[in-house]
Amino acid sequence: MNIVFLGPPGVGKGTYAAMLSVKLNIPHISSGDILRDEINKGTELGNKVRQYMNKGHLVPDEVIIEILKKRLDKNDCKKGFILDGFPRTVRQAEELKRFVDIDIVINFFAPEDLIIKRLSGRLICPKCKAVYNIYFRPPKNNRKCDICKSKLLQREDDKENVVRKRLEIYERETKPLIDFYRRNGILSDVYADQDIEHVINEIVRKIKGDVHGKNSRINKT
Repeated sequence: MNIVFLGPPGVGKGTYAAMLSVKLNIPHISSGDILRDEINKGTELGNKVRQYMNKGHLVPDEVIIEILKKRLDKNDCKKGFILDGFPRTVRQAEELKRFVDIDIVINFFAPEDLIIKRLSGRLICPKCKAVYNIYFRPPKNNRKCDICKSKLLQREDDKENVVRKRLEIYERETKPLIDFYRRNGILSDVYADQDIEHVINEIVRKIKGDVHGKNSRINKT
């Protein structure tokens, strides 16, 4: 089954996608991770992407569409995938529709103040990649990693002013996707301000409902 996760940054799409990927045995494809990989490699594309992301701006359509086409053509996507972070605009959704069929879109939502705390409070260990949050999961020793004692860092795009900018962009450019996919009859809403297991079970319930409603690529056994 080909699944798209929608929702504002910080709503938990990545966490839910990673867990669902294991349950369904299909890859979790995060456009953000793909772009950050380009940044870490120091490629010309990565340097361009860094400038957009640090300012809280969206990466141009032509750049991310080209990257995703190559990723979705890989063998591990033949049985389906969970797409997280793309599409962000109606135009991107229309382009995506040209080369792949989407079976169901899960639309996550949560209070804005919670989303801001989730993102602006996030700290990451540059060495072991452990993730903390000063509001919900603070490190034991100031801003040092509990595991390897490295100094924790805040991503530029997690700073509060950038987070608010990202949410503004979402409201203006990405939220119309909800109407687009609802009109296509494949959108299901999930309230994300709940226990993780509850949210995952709700997603699986929605997907199973979709399985009964159409011919799906999920292996039902």
